[in-house]
Amino acid sequence: MLKTIIFDIGNVLMDFRWMEYMHSLYGEDDKKIQAVNEALWGHGFWKALDRGEISGDELVEKVVDTAPLYEKDIRHTIAGSGKAMHRFDYAIPWINELKSLGKQVLYLSNYSEFAMDANRGVLDFLPYMDGGIFSCYVKMAKPDHAIYHCLCEKYGLNPSECLFTDDMPENIQAAKECGFQAILFEGYDKTYPAVMELAWDEQVK
Repeated sequence: MLKTIIFDIGNVLMDFRWMEYMHSLYGEDDKKIQAVNEALWGHGFWKALDRGEISGDELVEKVVDTAPLYEKDIRHTIAGSGKAMHRFDYAIPWINELKSLGKQVLYLSNYSEFAMDANRGVLDFLPYMDGGIFSCYVKMAKPDHAIYHCLCEKYGLNPSECLFTDDMPENIQAAKECGFQAILFEGYDKTYPAVMELAWDEQVK
């Protein structure tokens, strides 16, 4: 029986429009955008931030060290990064609909305290959920199997009774390897019906 629905957060329950944000800062300066993006995303620093291994201040200094010629732009980009985060209006109604079917609704997200502080408004759905795990608090991140096991231990879950959705194929694969039912999130219009079909089928049973 399907008892629990587990959501990723970024690009699933909230929208992370990074390139739109970068173009809002630097227009069509593709050279600068590429340089700043490579410094930010090309060295694993953001993943370390998600795992709670470094702080936001440490992130800034590490990124600057990789591209000192772009120091001003890097600091400006990171300082305003919350502007790349946007709320999805469907998040709270979807959560409430699942809960009305008697489902437990949890989150499992690679997310840092820095990102939370950057824009807390996009996480306004959290009080409607039954809990979950942010990677930064447990010092591990998807697709490491350990974080899936951690969620199960925390909430007494049987993976076979859980449905997980995430926008990253490697995270879906890891969930399946841990015994979860899992659906790749490919946008609300496509994924909502797939999740609800399973939820309703189990409800009928």
